[in-house]
Amino acid sequence: MRRLALPLTCCALLAACSKPPGSELFPLDDGHRWTYQVRSEYENNTLETDTRVLRSLGRDSLADGSAWHRRSDDGVDYWLRSDDTGIYRVATKSDLDDEPKKDPLPRYVLKAPLAVGTGWQATTTAYLLRRRQEFPPEIRHSHPSIPMNYSIEAVGEAVKTPAGEFSGCLRVRGLATLRLFADPVVGWKDMPLTTREWYCPGVGLVKLVREEPANSTFLTGGTLTMELTEWQ
Repeated sequence: MRRLALPLTCCALLAACSKPPGSELFPLDDGHRWTYQVRSEYENNTLETDTRVLRSLGRDSLADGSAWHRRSDDGVDYWLRSDDTGIYRVATKSDLDDEPKKDPLPRYVLKAPLAVGTGWQATTTAYLLRRRQEFPPEIRHSHPSIPMNYSIEAVGEAVKTPAGEFSGCLRVRGLATLRLFADPVVGWKDMPLTTREWYCPGVGLVKLVREEPANSTFLTGGTLTMELTEWQ
């Protein structure tokens, strides 16, 4: 029996190592459900709260092959793949679309190696910045695609959320700037967009903080916090 122990242990370790990077930090298999509390605090003292639910629906067939399917209760579907380079999104679909829209390039969620300093770029938009007087007020309508630089800032972190305390988590930071007309005194100004995301083993995304300060008479910004409240 002692002779069998070492080979069996090695096989188990090899099986674990064969999983694509990020699989434990961003589960893709079906049957999972994540519920988040979303809190948006604006500079004009407005507070908005919401609940968001995401579900993993297993593998689907796309025109260029299969991908893992996720659906948000706000009516958006996502398809993702994983390989030795990490985990990335390949298509999206809203309830207004007839078919999934393929991403022009893979949009990474987590990129290998999963170590401090690893970086990548993906597009984002302004989720909180709004014009005070114009219509529509949301900046995202005029700036739907903003390049954001992401990097892994920390590994092995502990995170506390309403769903519980998690350890061994990875923290990602995203940075972008958006040049907007702030007011007649300041003129044009680079508005910072900052995201921090925490991914924990066996669970996935447990917390996200998005900061979009404006500090302007023409614009208002704020902070969005999304925390996990339930998961399975």
